[in-house]
Formats: sequence, structure tokens, C-alpha cells
Amino acid sequence: MRNKFLLTFGTSILLWMTGCVQKTYHKTLVFELDVSALKNISHVGVRGSDKPLNWESDLGMTAVKKDTTYTLTTTFVTGYKFTGIKFTVNDEFELKEKGNRRVYFEEGDTTYYKAVFDNI
Repeated sequence: MRNKFLLTFGTSILLWMTGCVQKTYHKTLVFELDVSALKNISHVGVRGSDKPLNWESDLGMTAVKKDTTYTLTTTFVTGYKFTGIKFTVNDEFELKEKGNRRVYFEEGDTTYYKAVFDNI
């Protein structure tokens, strides 16, 4: 009787634990940043709370038109509907003393996010 109870209990715990795993998706995010109001730009990047981003170092953006528009395409493996980010120019964060930007992922695979530096 005890073995039957342990088997049933163990199976129930195993099923419960596997049922709690959140499904993840590959979400491609295309950032486009307008920095035309700034001068002497040497580096533009984005930082954030979810991999492949982090708060310690920039994920560098590429100039479409130097000192005007920069872009970055990256892929997240996530179960979340949004991610938190801030852009940087010359290692200086935007939106000082303000909250992070929230970028909401589209239902499809790719999300396009256009922004102006230090402007929400």
C-alpha cells in the first residue's frame, strides 16, 4: 500500500513540475534609433534586462547614416511579451532618472522598434 502511495505521489509531483515550464519563442527585434540631435558620436548601443542584452555592456548598433540613424537586429529566446531596454551613446545612458523603455514583442517572429534617443 505504501509503495502504491509513493508511486502515485511521485508521478503527481513529476507531472506538476513539468506542467510549470514556460514555453519560449525566438523573437527577432529590429531596433532603429534616431540620434540626429547629438554631436560627436563615436559609439551607439543598446542595453537591457534579457539576453542577449545586459546592463553592463552595450550591444553595438550599426550606422545606417552616420550621426543620424543606427540599427541593430538581434534575436531573443523568451517566454515574455516584452523586454526592458535603454539606448546608449558614447557609453552614456538615455532617459536618466526615468524608467526603462518597454518593447512589446509582436505576435509574429519579428518586431520593429523605432526610437529617438532620450525621447519617449
